Order: sequence, then C-alpha cells, then structure tokens
Amino acid sequence: MTQTSNFETILLEQKRYFESGKTWPVSFRKAQLRALLKQLKQHEEELCKAVFDDFGKSAIEIFMGDLAVVYQEIRWLLCNIDRLAKPKRCRTNLGNLPGKSRIIMQPIGTVLILGAWNYPYNLTLVPLVSAIGAGCTAVVKPSELPTHAMKILSKIISSTFPKEYIFLAEGGAEVASYLTQLKFDKIFFTGSTGVGKMVYQSAARNMVPVTLELGGKSPVIVSPSADLAKAAKRIVWGKFFNAGQTCVAPDYLLLHRSLKQTFLEYLVGEIKTRKYDQGAEQYVSIVTSKHLERLIALISSEKVYYGGGYDLASRYLEPTIMVDVEEDDPIMQEEIFGPILPIILYDHFDDVLKYIGRKEKPLAAYLFSQSKEERKAFLTKLNFGGGCINDVVMHLNNIHLPFGGVGASGIGAYHGEAGFLNFIHPKSVFVRSKYFEPTLKYPPYTKWKKRIIRWLLG
Repeated sequence: MTQTSNFETILLEQKRYFESGKTWPVSFRKAQLRALLKQLKQHEEELCKAVFDDFGKSAIEIFMGDLAVVYQEIRWLLCNIDRLAKPKRCRTNLGNLPGKSRIIMQPIGTVLILGAWNYPYNLTLVPLVSAIGAGCTAVVKPSELPTHAMKILSKIISSTFPKEYIFLAEGGAEVASYLTQLKFDKIFFTGSTGVGKMVYQSAARNMVPVTLELGGKSPVIVSPSADLAKAAKRIVWGKFFNAGQTCVAPDYLLLHRSLKQTFLEYLVGEIKTRKYDQGAEQYVSIVTSKHLERLIALISSEKVYYGGGYDLASRYLEPTIMVDVEEDDPIMQEEIFGPILPIILYDHFDDVLKYIGRKEKPLAAYLFSQSKEERKAFLTKLNFGGGCINDVVMHLNNIHLPFGGVGASGIGAYHGEAGFLNFIHPKSVFVRSKYFEPTLKYPPYTKWKKRIIRWLLG
C-alpha cells in the first residue's frame, strides 16, 4: 500500500469512528485529554531534549513557550467542557410560538491539523486539544523541520490514541500538500501566508472550511509619552525570545524621531543585559541554514547600528538593530521571522497609523504610549489580529482572549472557548409544540391574516 493510499484509508477509518458516536460523550473527551496530559508530563524530558537537539532551545523556554501553553489549554478544557458542550437554550421569537429553540454544539467531524516548526508542540497540540475537546477525530501533520520534535510527537500520539481516532502523519511538504487535497471536515493550518494561500485554494476545491493562523509584519510603536526603559525591556524580550522566530514578535519598530538616540541606547543596554550570546541558554539557533542565509541577505550592513554577526556552523545570528530604514528596503518587504529589528523614524502619530494602514493587516500590533488619544486612535483606526498596549506578545498568555489574524494574517481564532468553537458546528433546532400550531402561515391569506402577519413580522 502506498503512503498516499494509506492516508485515504486512515481518513475513511476516522470518519467511520466519528460516525459511530464514540467521540461524542463528554466523558470520553475528558478521558482522552487526561491521557494526553499524562503522556506529555511523563515524556517532558524527552520533549525538551528533542527541541534542544533541533535548534538549541533550553528546557525552561520550551516549557514557557510550548508545553505550559498546552498544559493550560488541557486543564482549562477539563474544567469548562461540560458547560461548552451542553446544548444552549435560546429565546423563541413571537412568530414561532408555541415552541422551543436551542443550539446543539455538534462536533464538526474529522479534521486535519497542520502545525508549525517554531513552537512545534504549542502550535501542533493546542489545536489538537481543542479538536479532542470538541469531539472530533484528527489527522495531525507537524512540521518536519524540527525532526527530533516530530519523532517524539509521533511516538506520544501513536502510543496514546488509536490511529482511527488520532493519527500523526510524518513527512515533508509533499505529505502536507497531499493531505490538504482530501475531503476533511475542517483544516487548521499554522504557517506562512504564502503556504496558507495554497492550503486555502486546495481546501476550496472540496468546500472544506479552514482556520488559517498566518503571520505578517507586526509593528510596534514607541511614542514620546512612553516609559522608554520599560518599553525597551519588553520589546527586546518579545523580539529576541526564540531568536525572533515567533509569529507575533515585533517585526519592525516605529520610533518618534526625537527618541532616536536615547531609545537606541536603551535597546542596546537591554540586549547586553540579557546576554544573548552564542550558545546561551536564553538564545536559540535559527532553525535551518537556509533560514539563516535568508536572514543574512536581509541585513544592510551600512544600516546596522548593533549586531549583525553570525556563525553558519551553529546557525547563530546575533541580535541586530538596523536604523534609518526606509519603506522600500529589502528588510521591509517580507516578514522577518528572526532576530533583526529595523527601526523607522516618524514625526507625527497620524502618519504612523496611515503607514500601517496602507499595508496588509498584521497578526499583531503594539503601542507604547501613555496618551489616551494615541491609545484610542491605535485601537480604532488600525485593523490587526490582536495586540498589546505597553507590552508585546503577552496577549497570547490569556486563554480567555481569542488568538487569530485578520485578512492576510489569518482566518478564524482559537485558544480557550474560541478553540473549542473552531471545531464545532452550532446546529440550530426548533421544536414545535405538539399541542397547538398557529394557522397564519398557511394560505389562503385573508385580510385579517395579512394584518396579523404584518404586525408580527413587520
């Protein structure tokens, strides 16, 4: 049997398993979530070693950015799934009385989850946790770039779940491409906008709904009213955590011209304080040599204010700050996804908003300001997936906030309740009373019926 025909067989088996109703009871879903949590806890040391072997990430940062998020998601669902899965009663309009209306939270079916490499556990397992909580079956395809992480995930998934329920597909881009052509009931993709477009097109051929968690150039604005020391501290952390390989990391900095020298000194001071040295526990390698070469090509040496050094053998790229950057510079033409922070100077706050507004809607946006007027304008005039005021990245840390993009940065949202609803079809049901039914809707429409219909519906 070929690999592709094997996937078709697994999809058929998963659809049958779902149709059997085994995944629907809340007690079953809870048991699967507990089993996954137990397995992850038992293999935590192996999970951390795998990512360290892939790109040198320390155990504490793997826990912070990957595993803790998954643990939080599982525990939250275990506490809230009874409420979420329960049918919802809703009001019945006057024209439908007597009768009752409700919404049944029906699992959407068999889903495909395509994970990303930069947080290989978080971005693969969090949507899977939501799918399990919603009562779905799933085929999971993690990124192949962190090879060791993919292998340990495969081991854990295969030993925890039968393949007709949850199956992990190993392989490269050709496997992901083939899977997107199959008729799943939902596709959940995390990755670049370019690949997201291909996933969207492939899914459209089978009328398969999608959630796309993409990216883009997420701006951070620093205004004259900001606390500069705190702004620098938080921006440096958010930008260089995971060596900038984070979809919501600040991509570029819009800085008021009057702050240039002062804020640059704050930024450099923070970078030196955090000791993002080669081989440091708090700083990771670029995931592949190809990714590193792309980043090096984006650096204009004459505009480097700090950093720019690299080592090809260890895939190390020094935290880099670029100044006097212009809109048409290469660094501004694509999402950076690495430890390079270009700085564009501005004179008027309105010009900043217009500049961002001309571009594709970003996944995240950040503002450091104490001005109520600037905050209001930032929130009302800009369209972005999510963000922070006087911080960066931390909106992802709140499970009660839906996470997702808008426009080119994504379709749909997840985390917490939003994640559960991602894999649910809210089925609307009206139950007519057996004792009485109004005859207004049935012809012939006499004069008095017309008057009452207009009164009820007009």
